[in-house]
Amino acid sequence: MKVDFLNLKRANEPHEAAILDAVERVVGSGWYILGEQTAAFEREFADYCGVAHCIGVANGLDALHLILRAYDIGEGDEVIVPSNTFIATWLAVSQTGARVVPVEPDERTCNLDPGRIEAAITPRTRAVMPVHLYGQPADMEPICRLARKHGLRVIEDAAQAHGARYRGRRVGGLGDAAGFSFYPGKNLGALGDGGAVTTDDDTLAGTLRKLRNYGSSTKYRHEITGLNSRLDELQSAILRIKLPHLDAENTRRRNAASVYLEALARLPLQLPHVHEEADPVWHLFVVRTPDRDALQTYLREAGIGTNIHYPLACHRQPAYSAERWPALPIAERLQAEVLSLPMAPYLSTADIRAVAERIRAFFS
Repeated sequence: MKVDFLNLKRANEPHEAAILDAVERVVGSGWYILGEQTAAFEREFADYCGVAHCIGVANGLDALHLILRAYDIGEGDEVIVPSNTFIATWLAVSQTGARVVPVEPDERTCNLDPGRIEAAITPRTRAVMPVHLYGQPADMEPICRLARKHGLRVIEDAAQAHGARYRGRRVGGLGDAAGFSFYPGKNLGALGDGGAVTTDDDTLAGTLRKLRNYGSSTKYRHEITGLNSRLDELQSAILRIKLPHLDAENTRRRNAASVYLEALARLPLQLPHVHEEADPVWHLFVVRTPDRDALQTYLREAGIGTNIHYPLACHRQPAYSAERWPALPIAERLQAEVLSLPMAPYLSTADIRAVAERIRAFFS
């Protein structure tokens, strides 16, 4: 039985007719940048996240970078980030000229360990950037409490966690601001790149609306040195079609995760651990085993797609090879052991059980 790791055509099929209608409306409108569709999506996504503002930008990396810029974080400053994450989290900091300070994760959840943060704080620390990795919220209450104690900003990297909840509240409204990605493979994915910032900070929102648009709030008058990073009308229209279905699709992901957790129990395999305060949305279902490469090969030969998120920790990437990093053994263990199994709202219980059966066969 063939099971793709992710088939975006299948994922978008339920919305295809509505998406095509929306695209026709945008094309026929003659207005393609910062128009009615983007303004409407910003209102709807802000309401969904339970915040006052959503500012659409070009991608998730820009969302994080622009938040840092808007808070005047840059040269000489430090930002605490997880040691294991997609490199965009680190790049957002580096692009401002600030220094990345990696902190190791809780090895059970793979999210930033609140108990390790305080030791990394220095007089130059300006912000903490927890990542809701794999769609599971980070443990935000102790992170925010510690940030308040030290006068730090909390910037959520919510690129993988659209709709996830922590203590009943959606991510995107748990810190000072949050950056989202709408890359096509995300739980809420566009048909191209896209991103957004969510926040309750009125001043920050006003600055971001200028920064994303050449530093301008009035055409041809540029108040600050901004850049061009705008969520376009086509992607906004597509996201508006998909947003009302996000909770139902996340529920199907939760159901798939439940089947995996039951079917893979009692194997020599480390399964995802869900924090008691978290309600994840299972962007990825990630298992761990020292036999990762052999298991991946076995599944590929059986027609089952997998992926590795991520095969090389950020501090081991060539882009950061000139830096001297502290020992980060947990990040390095994760890069050697993690394997992402097929996870999508269109997968049936039979699909999940077929994957699990092959994994059981491997270990037997």
